[in-house]
Amino acid sequence: MNRFESDLLAQIQRRGDGVSGRVLVACSGGGDSVALLVLLWTLRKSLGLDLSVAHADHGLRPESQEDADFVRHLCRALDLDLAEASLGVKAHAQERGLGIEMAARDLRWDWLRQEAEQSSACAVATGHTLDDHTETVFLRLTRGGGLGCLRPLAPRQDPRWSPLAQTRRADLRTYLISKHIPWREDASNAEPFTARNRWRPLLDAVRMEAPDLDRHLFETHLQAEESEHLARALIASWEGRRWSIADGDIVFKREPWTEPDLRWTLESAFRRLGWPREAALLRGLSPWLAERLATARKPSSWGHFHLNPEPDGGYLHLRQGPPPSKT
Repeated sequence: MNRFESDLLAQIQRRGDGVSGRVLVACSGGGDSVALLVLLWTLRKSLGLDLSVAHADHGLRPESQEDADFVRHLCRALDLDLAEASLGVKAHAQERGLGIEMAARDLRWDWLRQEAEQSSACAVATGHTLDDHTETVFLRLTRGGGLGCLRPLAPRQDPRWSPLAQTRRADLRTYLISKHIPWREDASNAEPFTARNRWRPLLDAVRMEAPDLDRHLFETHLQAEESEHLARALIASWEGRRWSIADGDIVFKREPWTEPDLRWTLESAFRRLGWPREAALLRGLSPWLAERLATARKPSSWGHFHLNPEPDGGYLHLRQGPPPSKT
């Protein structure tokens, strides 16, 4: 076991991914998934893994049959069982009115889940990397992801397991070269037909100025996740003392509320109740509610939300139908 492999082993163990036993490794033949397969095969005894491989042919490129042949050869060399599928991505996209990328992902994961269930695999290992995390962050930011942009992508989301979630794509290529292991290049990854593909060259330019961008961003997200856990724990400790949920309404005690306190409380309560909780909505609702909880003695409304004051606080209710005028 070399240094790179032992570092990955320590990383997986430190995170506590909790994966052992039968694992289905998704392998396209590209650099990320080939490195994933070779690394897990090398670490299989240390992690207690029993590996098998899955390869899906999306039928979108003339080279796809060569990719499948490459994966077959690799599996024979590693003495691993291989499950294969040919997916009708174009037909599925036309039938469901989906983009090619979305249709491919839907069909691939439907098949991977079935294969994992049939083989009694506890997880499907994928080659998602730290670079993928950074790309996803910027995609979410451009779509107004709010606080969700500051959550690291979880290495384990059943059934998906991403052991390489904190590993750079370039480091995986260096590892494969050092082992004299080839891989297949998917030329479509450089074509600008998806937002992710368009972001990649932009981020590569940023990395020229800030080589540690990906690692610093991931660490920032870990800290943000810890801060969010602390905030949620505080809000939970207030339940029953400062706020509660009763009969589908949110009950607030009449006491000083800051806008940040209310935003976090509203987000938590709205999540439980299934109410809309967009960041802009909570930012607009919280100052109105803070003022009304401090001073109001008559019912009032803000959009679809209605507050009924009580001597010791008030009930916030989500009304159905068109919003009344603000009062």
